[in-house]
Amino acid sequence: MPIPHISKITDFLYISAYPEERYRDDLVALNIHLILSMSLQPPKGAFWEPPFHLLWLPSFDSPYLPIPQANLRRGAAAALAVIKSGGSVLTHCKQGVHRGVAMACCVLIATGMTAYEAMELVREKRPIADPYAEHIEPRIRKFEREWQSGSRR
Repeated sequence: MPIPHISKITDFLYISAYPEERYRDDLVALNIHLILSMSLQPPKGAFWEPPFHLLWLPSFDSPYLPIPQANLRRGAAAALAVIKSGGSVLTHCKQGVHRGVAMACCVLIATGMTAYEAMELVREKRPIADPYAEHIEPRIRKFEREWQSGSRR
């Protein structure tokens, strides 16, 4: 039975709303080793313990305070290491519509997709996702330009 509010994007990438502790065992069953939390409040207890590694990258969901590129770079780099070792990654924010979606798109870009391919795949697999929001798409496209140019400071 699918876990409410979680979408499988690829065999190694999932997006969700703020994860609830009661779904801990389900996330373990999905082979999730890394949780990229874009929320202003990180998930609670169980997600800070093995087998999970939680990387808290607090970001606002606002056109006035864009997601820091450093957060996107840090998350994508951490995700690549987990994916290469055979683990899966969960990205999330409060509702799984903007910030977690942006991070998921950046992870996909880091694995070799274009921004367009990543945004289309995420939108197809998670219908509530809005990677084309006016304050989200520019962050994804900037990430793509910087990642492809090697500017990963």
